Amino acid sequence: MELVYANLLGNWTCLNDDNSCKMGPHMVSPSQWWEENAEMWAPIEREEKDTLYQFPYIQLSYKGDEYRIAPSHIQIKIV
Repeated sequence: MELVYANLLGNWTCLNDDNSCKMGPHMVSPSQWWEENAEMWAPIEREEKDTLYQFPYIQLSYKGDEYRIAPSHIQIKIV
């Protein structure tokens, strides 16, 4: 089993603890997201190079709040 952790506003949080947590472009559970190739939004060529809107991110919903986080703010713990 894999536990998916995310740095949410400066706090490392286990996303698996929220049964309603959804993430990725298809908004699936953290475990399913990891098992199905850990997809994120990441355009190969950016339309606008000097904007944060074009940088890769992972969208997630955790405990009713919506986040867009950089891929570097995800960690996987294999148990």
